Amino acid sequence: MVGNNTPVFFFRDPLKFIDLNHAVKRDPRTNMRSANTNWDFWSSLPEALLQVTIIMGDRGIPSSYRHMHGFSSHAYSFINSDNKRVWVKFHFRSQQGIQNFTDQESGKVVGMDRESHQRDLYEAIEQKKFPKWKVYVQIMTEEQADAMENNPFDLTKMWLKKDYPLIPVGEFELNRNPENYFAEIEQAGFNPASVVPGISFSPDRMLQGRLFSYGDAQRYRLGVNHHQIPVNMPKGVQHPHSFHRDGQMRVDGNLGSELHYEPNSYGNWKDDQANNEPVQKGGDIFRYDFREDDADYYTQPGLLFRAMTEDQKQVLFDNTARNMGDSTLQIKHRHIFNCYQADPEYGKGVAKAMNISIDDVDLNLPKKDSHENLWKANNMHPELNIPTEPVDSGREIDTNTSDYIDPETDPWLL
Repeated sequence: MVGNNTPVFFFRDPLKFIDLNHAVKRDPRTNMRSANTNWDFWSSLPEALLQVTIIMGDRGIPSSYRHMHGFSSHAYSFINSDNKRVWVKFHFRSQQGIQNFTDQESGKVVGMDRESHQRDLYEAIEQKKFPKWKVYVQIMTEEQADAMENNPFDLTKMWLKKDYPLIPVGEFELNRNPENYFAEIEQAGFNPASVVPGISFSPDRMLQGRLFSYGDAQRYRLGVNHHQIPVNMPKGVQHPHSFHRDGQMRVDGNLGSELHYEPNSYGNWKDDQANNEPVQKGGDIFRYDFREDDADYYTQPGLLFRAMTEDQKQVLFDNTARNMGDSTLQIKHRHIFNCYQADPEYGKGVAKAMNISIDDVDLNLPKKDSHENLWKANNMHPELNIPTEPVDSGREIDTNTSDYIDPETDPWLL
């Protein structure tokens, strides 16, 4: 399961992963992290606004691993014994509730304890305060997916819970610390391509990219035979038969003298047709310009903004202004524009927090409904490409007033 502690992500094109890594890396000249580089990237992608709104809000810095919810974010699929498919998203709701740090609290904590999250989880389990998460699913039929106004496999948008209610299916509990952290945690090789019968994939292009890249990452990091490491071995299969053979550090007998092809005359291998997927609808496969298909990346950030309390909105404004640091005026104006499209009060609040008059911001940029128009809108005002002074109101508002365990009453789950 590939997921996150947010239900969405910054973009929907897997080729942008490389750009994200470059944008958050240290500046090649100063060797310091750069707010300008980071926000230039985020503000240039309108589809990032919902994720940015979440992480700049009061849930941006969880206080511990125990006090955060989890999400598959991607859509997967359930396929039943009749080979009928529905699309599914997974939710993991912390039964400890959620707790978050303010920017100021996080600065104090990291200054005193660089291992606060690891320490909290380890000590809770040692004290038998085992953390639990309830598991929910959202289900969407193929007919519902076909009828959706926007792409149901867009990782930058949520499935609205009023349309696709969360169904409880179970829970999991963390009740043991590893005996050896390296052996059981560092060597774990997770890969979303490793699925069990009945659970499969979706056309989500971000998930499709991860199906390839995660396996490659584990082969590079742990070796081509990393499936032999005990933490990665299947527990419920007596004689696992992957089609892989040979390779460096093969230490399990390498399937002995068994033949290794199918079909054969000796019953050693048999092609299993039982888990073939049902046919997927769709046209030609190519890297199409998804902005021409759907350019609405403002509706859901607007819904989230309007679900916030006044204190939460102020935290969002202040965190955004503080985090943007010395980003150029062009980048700040661009982000204010994006916020304004979600809700005028969102744009005005961010502008005020950055000491920028909303009247000075061009709110009539071209619609970003194609790759070409996106580039044009992002580069309309090169004269604003000048550094600014960082802004910090010094205001601290603690909004940890509810545990938000129940998904139905959680306003941040749209």
